[in-house]
Amino acid sequence: QVQLVESGGGLVQSGGSLRLSCAASGSISGININLVGWYRQAPGKERELVVTTTTGGAPNYADSVKDRFTFSRDYGKNMIFLEMNRLKPEDTAVYYCNAKRRGNPFYDYWGKGTQVTVSS
Repeated sequence: QVQLVESGGGLVQSGGSLRLSCAASGSISGININLVGWYRQAPGKERELVVTTTTGGAPNYADSVKDRFTFSRDYGKNMIFLEMNRLKPEDTAVYYCNAKRRGNPFYDYWGKGTQVTVSS
């Protein structure tokens, strides 16, 4: 019903910046999305939260990215963004966007991810 597509990943040197985008398409109207955000998964590790927010609220960041990453949104275009600054090799991972509807019915949508690689 809803498709999420990430873009903007790539290779960057330590201290550099990248801006990720996530575009939603499909049957969005009529679905009340409560939570949106970004997650990441590094090789050999489980997927972890990067930032999440209620649709109309302030974003909540993981401690590891606080003060370096910035979430933004353009709901009119059905898009969310992640500005990543002062990148570190530890930030290397596949980054995923996510949208949830908590309640009945419950929805949980994921993109296929975009690779971010930070060289030392």
